[in-house]
Amino acid sequence: MAQRPSVKGVADVVALIDGLGKITGRAQVIWFLVFGGLFLDAYSNAALSAGLGPMTSQMELTSTQVSILTATAPALAIIFNPVGGWLATRIGRVPPLLIAKVFAIAGALLAAFAGDFTVVWFGRVLVGVAYGIDFAVAMALLAEYTPAKLGGRLNLWQAVWYVATTSNLALALLFFNLDVGADIWRWSVGSAAVVAAALLVGQWLMLKESPTWLASKGRLDEAVVNLDRIYKIKAVAGNPDEATRAATDAPAGFRQAGLLFKGDYLPRTVLSSVISLGQSMQYFAVGWYLPLISLTIFGESFEKATIGSMVFNAFGIAGGLLSAYFGRRLGLRLSSAAGFAGVFVALLAMGLTFEKVPTAVAFLLPVLFILCHSSGPGANGKSIAALSYSSDVRALGTGVTGMVGSFGSVVGLYVFPQIKDSLGLADTFLVLSVVPLLGLITCLAIKWDPTKAASPDEVAGQDRAAAGARAGSTQSAESVTAR
Repeated sequence: MAQRPSVKGVADVVALIDGLGKITGRAQVIWFLVFGGLFLDAYSNAALSAGLGPMTSQMELTSTQVSILTATAPALAIIFNPVGGWLATRIGRVPPLLIAKVFAIAGALLAAFAGDFTVVWFGRVLVGVAYGIDFAVAMALLAEYTPAKLGGRLNLWQAVWYVATTSNLALALLFFNLDVGADIWRWSVGSAAVVAAALLVGQWLMLKESPTWLASKGRLDEAVVNLDRIYKIKAVAGNPDEATRAATDAPAGFRQAGLLFKGDYLPRTVLSSVISLGQSMQYFAVGWYLPLISLTIFGESFEKATIGSMVFNAFGIAGGLLSAYFGRRLGLRLSSAAGFAGVFVALLAMGLTFEKVPTAVAFLLPVLFILCHSSGPGANGKSIAALSYSSDVRALGTGVTGMVGSFGSVVGLYVFPQIKDSLGLADTFLVLSVVPLLGLITCLAIKWDPTKAASPDEVAGQDRAAAGARAGSTQSAESVTAR
């Protein structure tokens, strides 16, 4: 009978998971359940977008109220991305995910049954809290669940985002054909509560705490139990190594966030933050106008505009699926650079040719934008952060990056409409082209790529062990001197 491997710390857990050739069985179910939370985040955003027109008419909302509603969730995420990361660092990865689902259910139901703007807004506040917590924690947990050789799978969240958006648009079309009238937005928003409730039950029953996080807290017995439950990896808990003892004694909280801006982590934080900021700003600025572009190309009716938006999102799904391939072949940094370059070209062309070219060209330019965005920086903004930090600060790292990305969302949703009112849509595209250009320059300037480097957990473990050995040598020398 083969001897079971001994787990003495995070590095051993990471090595055992990285040794897997694929994710199967319960691990596969768990992996997709975590992804389901990202589906919900996108679905909740799309739910408001799909029904915004009927809601505006029914509640007689002003343009300011509409802007507030659309910007509320990403604005709250600015705060709750790092809060989610902090919670995940302190109490584990799974509890914050379950808490997020409760907020999502409450927010969706509150908005669906609202009688006035204030109640709808408060519902969006709760959705923003859920969005902020879930996204930060889910990406960190996925990174810890996934073998290094399969790290490119994290980019599939982008395809999931567009699948969720398309699903809600299709559902809105169904409700429209059922002739629910102006209440169509209530059905659209309320359906998010059903998705959140299903995910809450599934995650509560199936999710197991990250063995990597447990090991980082010195809870090696629980770590080996969960390795067995999730992956069928049979291991035994050994004596905690020097790295584990040091990590266990280290404070866990916002104070650790300072590590993200020091030493080797500083360029990683800058790179992931710029990618996240750039992709969210360009997506939410241009994405906001996709219905307008769709109306121009496909016609003025609700059905045609919705189907047109679904067509655009289909290319987002394709790009999201391709992002895993490009991330594996080129690395996350270079695939982001290529995507930013494509978006830059698309925005320049859209700005210079808007309403001056045939319908086919007018259709192809937004398609080019979506494909380049979703296959490159759109996916990598979250993934590169989740893979760039060791487990003790990973959730904080994804939280900070998510916070920066949410700031970009708010800018895209709120500031660029003001620019559009001042300059017009064509010139707005030209102004916005500066965003992917800066993203491209950053990707070329900072050479870090987690898919081309050693695991941050293994490197951190080696550094702590070396520091412990040096400290031990110093103590021994002092002892000898004293004698």
